[in-house]
Amino acid sequence: MITVRVHKYDGSEHRSWNAKVLRREGSLFVLDATFDKEIKHDLLGTIASGTKSIEYYWLDRWYNIFRFAAPTGELRSYYCNVNVPPAFDGHVLSYVDLDIDILVEPDLSYRVVDLEDFEQNTQRFGYTESIQTNAMQGLERLVELIEARAFPFTDFGLPRNDESVSV
Repeated sequence: MITVRVHKYDGSEHRSWNAKVLRREGSLFVLDATFDKEIKHDLLGTIASGTKSIEYYWLDRWYNIFRFAAPTGELRSYYCNVNVPPAFDGHVLSYVDLDIDILVEPDLSYRVVDLEDFEQNTQRFGYTESIQTNAMQGLERLVELIEARAFPFTDFGLPRNDESVSV
């Protein structure tokens, strides 16, 4: 088990949860987490307790991808975050959220959300030119992956439960 910590650009912790490492390959971490309580989310609606989240993080990419499944296993949606590449210290995977998200439906239709939050926080937190450029490139790369139906936006790319590894 590891802990995932999400921070805002000012260093404040936004949220955290525990997850099981399913796979680690090069810079890729694939994690498995389960919602232990019901959550109300502006875009995702009510996320029931027991909802599974397969999470894809790369230590060298400016985004991560969550695959949400209902407690029954049925695909609910994908949710993509643009972020500063995460750091991993052996027990905690942490990253800075840069506000921009993409909600991807099971049919792979998608919509980019929270661009206005990114613009506001660019001013509020003083995102550097480099942060802004990398965030936009991360967003572009996510859209390319979705439109190409590339990993991990494919069921055949998902890890099986027996692919669990320890860290």
